[in-house]
Amino acid sequence: MCFQRVNVICFSIIACVAFSICSNICRSQNKLTTEVLVIGGGTGGTAAGIQSSRSGAQTIIIEQTNWLGGMLTAAGVSCTDGNDALPSGIWKSFRDALHTHYHTENLATGWVSETCFEPHVGDSIFKAWASSEKKLKVLFGWRFEKIIKKNNQVTGAIFSNAANKFLEIKSKITIDATELGDAFADAGAEYDIGTENSIDSKEKMAPGKTDIIQDITWAATLKDFGPGANKVILRPTNYDSSLYDCCCSSAPCKGAAYKTDAIGMLNYGKLPGNKYMLNWPAHGNDFYFSAMLVDDKTRRNEYEKAREHTLGFIYYIQTTLGFKNIGLADDELDSGLALIPYNREGRRLKGIVRFNINHILSPYTGSEKLYRTGIAVGDYPVDHHHGQQPGTPEIRFPSIPSFSIPLGALIPKKIEGLIVCEKGISVSNIVNGATRLQPVVLLTGQAAGVLAAWCVQNNKQPREADTRSIQQKLLDLKCYLVPFVDVKPDAFYWNSVQRIGVTGILRGDGKPEGWANKTFFYPDSTINHDQFFENFSAFDVYGSDNIDQVLSVGDACQFVKSYIDHSAINKKNKTRGGDSTEAKTWRIAGLNDFDDRRPIKRWELAVLLDKYTDVFNSKKINFEGGFIK
Repeated sequence: MCFQRVNVICFSIIACVAFSICSNICRSQNKLTTEVLVIGGGTGGTAAGIQSSRSGAQTIIIEQTNWLGGMLTAAGVSCTDGNDALPSGIWKSFRDALHTHYHTENLATGWVSETCFEPHVGDSIFKAWASSEKKLKVLFGWRFEKIIKKNNQVTGAIFSNAANKFLEIKSKITIDATELGDAFADAGAEYDIGTENSIDSKEKMAPGKTDIIQDITWAATLKDFGPGANKVILRPTNYDSSLYDCCCSSAPCKGAAYKTDAIGMLNYGKLPGNKYMLNWPAHGNDFYFSAMLVDDKTRRNEYEKAREHTLGFIYYIQTTLGFKNIGLADDELDSGLALIPYNREGRRLKGIVRFNINHILSPYTGSEKLYRTGIAVGDYPVDHHHGQQPGTPEIRFPSIPSFSIPLGALIPKKIEGLIVCEKGISVSNIVNGATRLQPVVLLTGQAAGVLAAWCVQNNKQPREADTRSIQQKLLDLKCYLVPFVDVKPDAFYWNSVQRIGVTGILRGDGKPEGWANKTFFYPDSTINHDQFFENFSAFDVYGSDNIDQVLSVGDACQFVKSYIDHSAINKKNKTRGGDSTEAKTWRIAGLNDFDDRRPIKRWELAVLLDKYTDVFNSKKINFEGGFIK
């Protein structure tokens, strides 16, 4: 039986798989050239490669397994975490494709998520997208070996396959989308592993420096074969039932059991098709292993132990808990077992900026204004899995609002020609617990693809990127820059709210709300006259009447007219509104319901400012969010 096989770690045995966009190129050539090389076809890498090609760059994704999607698919973690209320970019496209496949928008089959699906369905969606891109090739069955560099610039990479053949790919821009940051580490980029002390991370709650990372999980997809079926697997080697006691209230337990019964535990990750995602942290199949500091043989051996630990949990569910009819899904993954482990954390890049918890808790304070550089959004809380490693320091996780990931977190501090996506972006250990989730990584990958294509087309290095240009390209793709949950992309003023939002002139109000944190723009609310001028003064010194009153429609129209008249940047654009009446200024902006005496709504002010002042483009910003003089 398939579950008895030893050494089935997918990246050590999978040969090059035929695929419409791969053909036989991986067997017939040993050298290739491309504009953008994406190392890893995981969640971030798949998004990066697809978007890079859609943005006009010749792109190759190279992947060890024969699946696309990584933790969303090959790792079997097919109930997503977070971003359900933030329909952004490729995340929305993926979810829409799932709705189309299942003929319903209700995919909350499991109580852990609003979006649950069968892993093979996710893989088929990504492959369909990839095969439709003429500028994209996907090569399966190739394992990363070594980065190619010229001086301090990455110029490609070398790969090997199961037949001991080697492939060299030269590229203008390389994206590290590996699960653990193997490529950027080999490139010589600086990185961190494990927990941090407060001096280094600048976070009061940082617990101290260790090399301990989050637990991994070798997930599985189970299936209910119906009453009377007996799908009990052979008793795994070194099986120890006590490891799984207390996993639920139905299990034997000498301590405190998890407060749900066995049915509730299985329904946690219930999938369409009468299947179940087995990714259960409480005395379940979490497993501690840090793969970054060991050789490849040790890594494979420890991964096999994690896989055996999951087989033990399945056997426990079938025997001790009595679910003989629930077995490994024979139509998913590697006969039900994941192809790769679910790595929650690996190396964390030291990038041009380091995104820490203070940037999430207080985005508008401090010397860094990273919110101005946002390229992807997330709303998941800080969630770490540290149950399997004794001695892990206690971390007091703060409640957080939703957040924006800064562009500089994708760019190494010193290495050229390289962009990072997946979970290894430049964040603190604590923040990794919020940025590592599937929808966020999809969006980070999409931004990496936009950045890579921009670099190729402009003959620039990633550190030379114009943040506003990258952000505008993402806005064109309906990607959120700031996580304003109450303004959706189908609103005609969404672009204006996003552009003005990243300036900080009109700010959001963050609200921690458990597993779906939020930031509100309050589009129909009003704004205080003095508060508006205080925020605007960060972009241009402009006097106010210093009157503590609500800004009116007439005030706002007079302001933009006067701004156009007096702003050196906008003098050439005076005819856009400077000579008009307030009513005409309002109408040209596409606004209705003109009444110069009524309070202006925040969304109306965003449209007016976006139309007439162009503050989004008028002040160039650096990666810290400061102005470039």
